[in-house]
Amino acid sequence: MEIEVKLRLPSSAAHERLSAVLSSFHRRTHLQENLFFDGPNAELASNFAALRIRFYDLDSRCVLSLKSKPQISGGISRIEEQEEPLDPTVGRHCAADPSRLLLIEPSDIIRRVREEFGLGGKGLVCLGGFRNVRGVYEWNGLKLELDETLYSFGTSYEVECESSDPNEAKNLIEGLLQRNGIEYRYSEKSKFAVYRSGKLPE
Repeated sequence: MEIEVKLRLPSSAAHERLSAVLSSFHRRTHLQENLFFDGPNAELASNFAALRIRFYDLDSRCVLSLKSKPQISGGISRIEEQEEPLDPTVGRHCAADPSRLLLIEPSDIIRRVREEFGLGGKGLVCLGGFRNVRGVYEWNGLKLELDETLYSFGTSYEVECESSDPNEAKNLIEGLLQRNGIEYRYSEKSKFAVYRSGKLPE
């Protein structure tokens, strides 16, 4: 189970302000490309699951993930997540021909996709995706991830923090934002849900 604090920033100005406040705590920045896959009849989405390939930093790393049973409330997201490393070259081949995904062995994720979701004989389609610029900061004992997400229909901004004590982490992050006059709202959708909706959150 992945448990994260997810707070949405309303503008690029708020994103820049928080980035400046956290500048001395910056550790790295990742360029991410996210591609999503489903069966021809939305077999995964209809079961509240998402299959994703994520490429990092111009294909220096690639991760295959399966997320399911998402819940988000009060700025805290809970979702079941399974991840496996994937050779970036294999990932690119699968992006070009999604049927190759079902041939990856050994993979517990692909086994689940074939058996649990019944996609062994139906194939997969690529749903497209989006890019994300993620700044990683180590602040006050927390790993903060400051995201600038580039969709075809606009750009959104968010700060995330995975934590075993999400309420305490949320209180700390909200305090940081409030002390520095940075507007924010609780995120109500995952990035994938925003992508699927085709419009930025209001």
